[in-house]
Amino acid sequence: MLRLVAATFFAVLIYISIFTATTFAAEVVQASWYGDKYHGRRTASGEIFNSRAYTAAHPTLPLGTVVEVQRLDDGRAVQVRVNDRCGRCGIDVSRAAGAQLGLLRDGRAAVRIVSPRNLAWAD
Repeated sequence: MLRLVAATFFAVLIYISIFTATTFAAEVVQASWYGDKYHGRRTASGEIFNSRAYTAAHPTLPLGTVVEVQRLDDGRAVQVRVNDRCGRCGIDVSRAAGAQLGLLRDGRAAVRIVSPRNLAWAD
């Protein structure tokens, strides 16, 4: 009986770890772009900001995290690496990423940030 309980317990733990590793983790926020004013300055990660690189600033995601930013209204998407922090923003993307999302013209847009555990290229 004890072996059955132990086996069931470990089976449940394995199921939970597999389930949580593959669950959908996404965040819907407002996106904007930044670039020219900060080009050449040091980011929160310590690297020099390049407005032509596909990078982003996010208030809480770990620095170095690669995410996909998907525009909700027209489906455009871009992959960016978080290398900076922003205060009250949802996400600020570099000029290059903003151009791909159509933010240079629109300024802001609602986007979904998809975490790397749901993207095959992030493995």
